[in-house]
Amino acid sequence: MQVRYLHKGEYQGAGMTVGHVYEVLGIEADSYRIIDNTHMPYLYNPNQFEIVDALRPHFWVSELGDDGEEYAYPKAWHLVGFFEDFYDGNKDAISIFWAECERLYGIKKTV
Repeated sequence: MQVRYLHKGEYQGAGMTVGHVYEVLGIEADSYRIIDNTHMPYLYNPNQFEIVDALRPHFWVSELGDDGEEYAYPKAWHLVGFFEDFYDGNKDAISIFWAECERLYGIKKTV
């Protein structure tokens, strides 16, 4: 799934380039998980984008939350607390994230 960044939202977008097309890595509580220009996987409001390619990867595991919000990620990331662990510096979560990014999306970790 690919989206074009249209505009900065409140508290979001400092790491994005208007007009640039980004790969959506997953959906969390209806927000898009995207690796931005800082090379980090942050959540962004879908209203900041236009969909360029709506085809969702076949490897996403999707479910709805208690309030009908969508969660869709590759299976290895589809665990409660995965991205909290990632941002807490958990080496296993970081390693799994970047390995799956490269394997599934062709996106490599940069220093």
